Amino acid sequence: MSERSGKATAGPRHRGRRTALTVGIPLALTAAVTTAYGTGPGVFGEGALQTASATSATSAATAPAWAADTADGFASVDSLGQNGTYGGRGGQTVTVKTLADLEKYATAEEPYVIVVAAAITMNPVGKEIKVRSDKTIVGQGTSGQIVGGGFFLGTGVHNVIIRNLTIRDSYQGVWNDKDHDFDAVQMDGAHHVWIDHNDLRHMADGLIDVRKDSTNVTVSWNRFSDNNKTFGIGWTENLVTDITIHHNWFRETEQRNPSTDNAAHAHLYNNYLQDDPGTTIKSSYGNYSRGSTKMVLENSYFQGMNNPVTKDSTAAIVQRGNTFSGTSGRNESGGTAFDPKSFYGYTLDRTADVPALLTAGTGPRTTIGTATTPSTKAAAATLTVAKDGSGQFTTVQAAVDAVPANNPSRVVISVKPGTYREIVKVPANKPHVTVQGTGASRKDTVIVFNNAAGTAKPGGGTYGTSGSATVAVEADDFQARNLTINNDFDEARNQSLSGHQAVALRTAADRVLLDGIIVDGDQDTLLLDTAAKDRLGRVYVTNSYVSGNVDFVFGRATAVIDQSVITLKKRWDGSSAGYITAPSTAADRKGILINRSVVNGDVSAGSFFLGRNWHAGGDATLRPQTTVRDSTLSAAVKSTPWSDMGGFSWKNDRFAEYRNTGPGSGTASGDRPQLTDSQATGQEVADWLGDWNPTA
Repeated sequence: MSERSGKATAGPRHRGRRTALTVGIPLALTAAVTTAYGTGPGVFGEGALQTASATSATSAATAPAWAADTADGFASVDSLGQNGTYGGRGGQTVTVKTLADLEKYATAEEPYVIVVAAAITMNPVGKEIKVRSDKTIVGQGTSGQIVGGGFFLGTGVHNVIIRNLTIRDSYQGVWNDKDHDFDAVQMDGAHHVWIDHNDLRHMADGLIDVRKDSTNVTVSWNRFSDNNKTFGIGWTENLVTDITIHHNWFRETEQRNPSTDNAAHAHLYNNYLQDDPGTTIKSSYGNYSRGSTKMVLENSYFQGMNNPVTKDSTAAIVQRGNTFSGTSGRNESGGTAFDPKSFYGYTLDRTADVPALLTAGTGPRTTIGTATTPSTKAAAATLTVAKDGSGQFTTVQAAVDAVPANNPSRVVISVKPGTYREIVKVPANKPHVTVQGTGASRKDTVIVFNNAAGTAKPGGGTYGTSGSATVAVEADDFQARNLTINNDFDEARNQSLSGHQAVALRTAADRVLLDGIIVDGDQDTLLLDTAAKDRLGRVYVTNSYVSGNVDFVFGRATAVIDQSVITLKKRWDGSSAGYITAPSTAADRKGILINRSVVNGDVSAGSFFLGRNWHAGGDATLRPQTTVRDSTLSAAVKSTPWSDMGGFSWKNDRFAEYRNTGPGSGTASGDRPQLTDSQATGQEVADWLGDWNPTA
């Protein structure tokens, strides 16, 4: 894309002693992060469950297959007259989209499988629906959201399953809130409850509170984030509670991760507790065994946590196989506990696999149930690349060429550390390809070339912007992981060349996942396109770094940059001026969403625009769109962050912000549109990705 004429240029909410983002899984990477790019995979596992829905509530002739799933762990143990936990299985299946319908079926006497197919806002804020026994409440992918409230399971309520939901945002502005008991899920004396594959975040009080002798509870494959008092268990003098907590991801949570008080048996295994340095929420402690709790803690991974494992003098913790990376403070064990296998069978995943397994597998999913968790998926075919000849191929392109045309299943191209100076193209007839670096860092494996738009082609002519890409992806269901893709075209040495656009990565396909990578360049770094104007092209970028200076995230794709760092770079002459995004979105499509990310870089204050409207080819029918929300913006961002392009006014297109923080953020004005809370509910990751679930 050519640079147009015109002058180019570019605080977290206070929570007492700490600050934090307001929505979503908080940032793993903040404005303090620089180009010392780190390691670590990460996927925000979104999806949409495939069931029939209607405008209000309808019944299906038969329940979906997943409605037959039953709980594992202590929720599977026969006791108190209940044989395991299977929820509303055997009852009518209904689909709900309103609060009235959800409450009607959740509080009914009869068993129901309740499919939540919309974002349902609680009224009043903090409302907790009083769920009755024999219910399955399950989200339809990421469409199933409970906003501003949650669920309450009272004394004697039993056989309840809560799955595949996002429950969020009852937070009332006070970090250590003593006045608003607004939980995502609260139990007082309930039993046989399974909480599975949910995204729980940003509540006024707890995400889960298991209280007052509640027992036979299993909590599995959930994401917990952006919360203070996260997961409390106990509030009783009795030793009654039996609870299993496995394969959960705790990230940016301060305390109660969980705190377990007077539990008869607490079995915690294969959980991932993560506290990233420099972020706005700092952990106080991780797993806590209090009172007379007996806890078994196995094969969990603690990263950066303060006081990762603590116990009272009267409590017991038996630890086995846990990993502690960058932790500090108390890490305790002692006493005798119990053998979980005397109650139920289970299989441990390797501790080293836990971070990748849980970042990919927790939270709402397209299809749910044990048969679809990452640890049980069929292995992909693997091709190896190594510059030193120790692999099957010495270049990445040679491995791509070896993938069979129209391959029906995933092929992983495993690339050993090294710098691969080559052009790579994945053609449209080779879907389901993953290119994955095998080094300890995403910097260890680098694919780089230096073509620019004006570079002469061997057969005559020039490459043009799209042809300059170091890596070009034209095949659907492509993935790139744990590597760097770079275009190192040197503008300073090529000032006589006409056409300095130099693309590092071009995508022209649907369902492209970029996870844990670096995309580095200057002008036009990341081209997010579609195969044709009438074709959908969705791209999900997560846990990654994108750097550049002019229009360096651009194109007509429906693209999300989530939990990533966008680094602003100076121009070739040392000046600071540029634009982050240049969408060319069709009027009926979503454009570029920057979500829960950081904008930073060593450039001058007030020198960069968030974006400008690219009407490619002068097409007046386009309606370019960029939304930047829940992100931290450095002082480099202009106070009037949007710009016209090519004679088209950005104000006639779709540009907005929502709840950004940092010195580059600003308040609503005619030159700085802000979404309302209502508008923001329609501009979330799920709205961009639709029925696609980007997982490993």
